[in-house]
Amino acid sequence: MATPPPSIVLAGLESVGKSALFRSLTGQVAGDEANFRGSTVVCRKCRVPDCGCEVVDTPGIRLAGDAQTTQTALAATQEADAVLLVARGTHAVSELETLLRELDLQQKRTALAITFQDKAPEQIQTLAQVYRERLGIPVVVVNARELDAEGRGRVLAAIQSAAQMKVIQPSGLAAPSGGLPHTAVQPQTTLFESKIVGPWLALLSMGLMFALPVYVAYLFASWAQPLVDELAIIPLKAAAASWPQLAQVLLTGGYGAITLGWYSFLWAFPVVVLISLSVALAEETGLKDRITAALDPWLRHIGLSGRDLIPVLTGFGCNVVAVFQTRSCSKCTRAACVSMIGFGSACSYQIGASLSLFGAAGHPTLFFPYLVALFAVGALHTRLWHGALAVEGAQPLHERSFLQKPSVRAVVWRGKAALGQFLKQAMPIFLLICLAAALLEHVGVIAWFTAGVAPVLGFFRLPGEAAPGILFSILRKDGLLTLNSGEGALLSALSAGQLLVLVWLASTFTACLVTLWTVRRELGWRPAVRLAGRQAVTSVASAWVISWWI
Repeated sequence: MATPPPSIVLAGLESVGKSALFRSLTGQVAGDEANFRGSTVVCRKCRVPDCGCEVVDTPGIRLAGDAQTTQTALAATQEADAVLLVARGTHAVSELETLLRELDLQQKRTALAITFQDKAPEQIQTLAQVYRERLGIPVVVVNARELDAEGRGRVLAAIQSAAQMKVIQPSGLAAPSGGLPHTAVQPQTTLFESKIVGPWLALLSMGLMFALPVYVAYLFASWAQPLVDELAIIPLKAAAASWPQLAQVLLTGGYGAITLGWYSFLWAFPVVVLISLSVALAEETGLKDRITAALDPWLRHIGLSGRDLIPVLTGFGCNVVAVFQTRSCSKCTRAACVSMIGFGSACSYQIGASLSLFGAAGHPTLFFPYLVALFAVGALHTRLWHGALAVEGAQPLHERSFLQKPSVRAVVWRGKAALGQFLKQAMPIFLLICLAAALLEHVGVIAWFTAGVAPVLGFFRLPGEAAPGILFSILRKDGLLTLNSGEGALLSALSAGQLLVLVWLASTFTACLVTLWTVRRELGWRPAVRLAGRQAVTSVASAWVISWWI
């Protein structure tokens, strides 16, 4: 049996540049050097041939944290053959003291990488020399976001020459003579830090982060749909008249993979790409971190902390990824955060599908009150089922991130990642839903289900024909697009109020099955079932209020 390569763990607090170093060392274009807290929620490993070792990227260690990610990072450090400590040059003194206090580095070969070289270069170099002498370990100074070949070589050299520390207690850093060079460089102060203006500005910025790309996507889809219908879909349906009946049903019928599948691509694809780019820009510039810090006081009233907003915002791209990111939440807020994601975070596919329905029915302006209500009722839902967050619960965000120019490479990568996920995962699954729906309609199951559910939908002043859309949206949120069947005949027959209630009920009755399965894997069966039951209660109650209020 081959001997496994030695493991080198990158350990540090949040947002110090560990993931950027990991990407540069391993050559993996992971795009995880995001300028916001908690971007890494699992340990990632990769063999680095240059040093014959395996480099392990860990989540950021949180001060006094009870998050699963902190425990994961501490466990990985204990198992490592060597540790590369990573600290920001702007706060290296306090961060290194914290790492020495939290980590067990007895008998561990250790090296130190000091990042943010560009913020205070002279002081950081002086500090690095002090640490080389007092700790007795290799110390390298780098700019992790723009690590060139020479910098990569210096990091690898430091890893290979890692040694046991002379000092492993924070109190020993000030000895033997004098204090340490002052390197603290504070990030810019903006209106986000104002107690009065900051939360409102953060709320506005968060709204624009999603509203602008959605609006641009809507304009594009509205322009493109009639052109493609005329040039491709209508001629294709005419040509299909000579095909076997089953082929017509599956491909060009009311639920056809071509006719209905086209709506999914046209309306969801621009939303997915543009929102992913918008969020990537917010992350890379540091704006997303400022938003979460500013909204922390408000979020505590609904049972969340500012840190929990990161997974909630991630949910607007993909709920499954967002549930994984809740590993960075404190134990006292993780269940509430998952609950908020399941109800209030409309994934890109849900946004694209609902936007398509509102547009096809001639009521595109309904989308914005729908999205606002989704977040507002989601917040109320979280508060009712989980309560407010105690003052001492979950550590607030004390430090600001630096506002800086975005990394074009990382932003482009995120756009490519969203494109690949949509084309390789989302579209194939939706096409399967189309085929299944077409087949079920062909054999009469849809008609039977519609008749059975019609009395229940009447309670919400909805026709029984809406039942299939609700059913398929439980499987996948873009299953909402099955309501576009029959070239939108059902949608055109609904009033604006009925349309809003239908989209609301279909999109909020439960999280999609993939999300629920992920919750089951992360938290267990009982939390997943409890989540689904509570969400169904809130969805039905709010849908009934909307149906009788409008």
